[in-house]
Amino acid sequence: MRATLLVLLLLATALLPQRVLAVDPPYEPQMERLAEILGSLYFLNPLCKPGGTDWRAQLSDLVRLDQPDEDRQQRLYGAFNNGFTAYSRLYRTCTPSASEALARLLIEAEATARDIHARYAE
Repeated sequence: MRATLLVLLLLATALLPQRVLAVDPPYEPQMERLAEILGSLYFLNPLCKPGGTDWRAQLSDLVRLDQPDEDRQQRLYGAFNNGFTAYSRLYRTCTPSASEALARLLIEAEATARDIHARYAE
């Protein structure tokens, strides 16, 4: 009897409509890393070089152009927020290490963006 109930339960759940998940593009890990870097830059740039690029606007433009589904969009914005939060816990003023982090992040952001474009742009 118990086995019959289990089989019926499995059949019933198999017949329920299943949520279809979108498949991430192959460049998704790089996009999430780029979003994280942009969030870090958004925090560090005003500390060390006030009046620079608006990295949040850059991410918004990138997301708009990529046209991700809601799940991917939330992950990209979440990665941005994680990057911002990580550096906001470490720095309150521009220190030599903050300047070094800013320089390295700018280099990594450029390399990541170029790699995504070179490998996946049409």
